[in-house]
Amino acid sequence: MRFYRPKTTRSQVAVIPMIDILFVLLVFFIVSTAFKKPRDVLRIELPTVREIASDTVADTRSTLALDAAGAITLDSLAVPEGLLESYLVAYQKQNPGRKLELEADRTVPLERLLKVWDALTKVGIEIKDVPARIKVAK
Repeated sequence: MRFYRPKTTRSQVAVIPMIDILFVLLVFFIVSTAFKKPRDVLRIELPTVREIASDTVADTRSTLALDAAGAITLDSLAVPEGLLESYLVAYQKQNPGRKLELEADRTVPLERLLKVWDALTKVGIEIKDVPARIKVAK
């Protein structure tokens, strides 16, 4: 007795559609890649203060200091809360032409620093003329 057997066909992988997909991906990557030319790097070494010879002595500045607790001192004189403007006016009368330098602790709140800058502006001292140094905890 012979039973009907269906013909088995070999399973084949469709290569042509795969080539089409790979070609599309290849074109996409070529178009989307930005070819950049390598840039030349110019190394610049800036001189430090120790390397610059100078005959003049830098002008001495008075120190306006803010510590971590928010206390203000003007040339080692403690300034009470809210009286910074009057102290700065008296300082300018006693020391005409002498410049200030702001020395602040890193943990001082920004609000406190802005109040000091506001007091300097109200007295007539420009903020750009008062360099600031920030103390970093070691």
